[in-house]
Amino acid sequence: MAAHILVLNTGSSSIKYELIDAESGARPARGVIERIHEGEGLLTHHAGDAPPYRRKCVYADHEQGLEAVLEAFRTVGPELDPVAVGHRVVHGGERFGEAVLVDEPVVAAIEELAPLAPLHNRVNVTGIRVAQAAFPGVPQVAVFDTAFHRSLPPEAYTYAVPREWRERLGVRRFGFHGTSCAYVSRRAAAFLGRDPAGVNLIVLHLGNGASATAVEGGRSVDTSMGLTPLEGLVMGTRSGDVDPALCAYLGRVAGFDTQDVEEALGRHGGLLALAGTGDMREVRRRAADGDGEARLALDVYCRRIRKYVGAYYAVLGRVDAIVFTGGVGENDAATRATSLAGLERFGVAVDPARNEAAGGGERAISPPGAEVAVLVIPTDEEWEIARQALELI
Repeated sequence: MAAHILVLNTGSSSIKYELIDAESGARPARGVIERIHEGEGLLTHHAGDAPPYRRKCVYADHEQGLEAVLEAFRTVGPELDPVAVGHRVVHGGERFGEAVLVDEPVVAAIEELAPLAPLHNRVNVTGIRVAQAAFPGVPQVAVFDTAFHRSLPPEAYTYAVPREWRERLGVRRFGFHGTSCAYVSRRAAAFLGRDPAGVNLIVLHLGNGASATAVEGGRSVDTSMGLTPLEGLVMGTRSGDVDPALCAYLGRVAGFDTQDVEEALGRHGGLLALAGTGDMREVRRRAADGDGEARLALDVYCRRIRKYVGAYYAVLGRVDAIVFTGGVGENDAATRATSLAGLERFGVAVDPARNEAAGGGERAISPPGAEVAVLVIPTDEEWEIARQALELI
């Protein structure tokens, strides 16, 4: 009988899941719920060769979404009998540098770290609790998004803030999307036919959340997300970089408290704040229809990416490839082209025909023989989580 691992990737506004055969790598089922707590959402469940099962519904929270996932398995199949459940957990702080078996102290620690990832850690715990109830006695494994960035050097993770903040309160850069970066970095090196230890990459994970990471010889040496996933690039509903004095300013002039500001920057910022929607597909549609706010949102989004690419080129000194991944990075040719426009003097160029060609999979979109390869590498966080869960159990 196949040894199946159920992987739950519970994101800020989505749930991705896959049932993976730990021995063969086959995937008898997979699916996603999009737009949780953002109006009408859509569950799409794929089981073998059967037609996709789709269900539109208003998913008010992640618990309701996870129950819908389990109902899809009961309705369409296949039967769920996993040997382990692997969970993507966003923030592991300084405590978790590798995957761990979940017990009550681990759950408590993940909840304690929730102030560092308020959009994620609590919903990650929801996924764990629902899975524990659904599969009593089955090992639950937490795989942490911050773990890949434990290799950051002190000059990259240290903020220039008072010593007490750093030493007593643990204020530092942690970085996120590490599970995706770990997988994509290995696949990019393989695509280039190189040993990961000899390859320098800039990984651009562009989805509802977005980050840039400088990878030197298979190790993260700088990354755009910081203490929390709010810092860095413009995202679907997150602002990314802003002046740190913004919170105090808004408190003085408008009476906002810190929770008001955190909520606004994390849930109502980014593309949503600029264009009225956090969905890049809708932003592009509105821009094509002449919406000036949507056009500005795209310009701000791509300019921020270009700025980080230039910064990380300087950090690495030599770049072998720039890698796009994530929902936007893999599917939005215009974002890829605009984000790298003007970097030709650095050996960075996008070939329009390759970039806009139909089809997916791992591919180069730079001109043949380019000094710096530009790659699209579809991420597979679920397989990375399953791999780490299998190793642990």
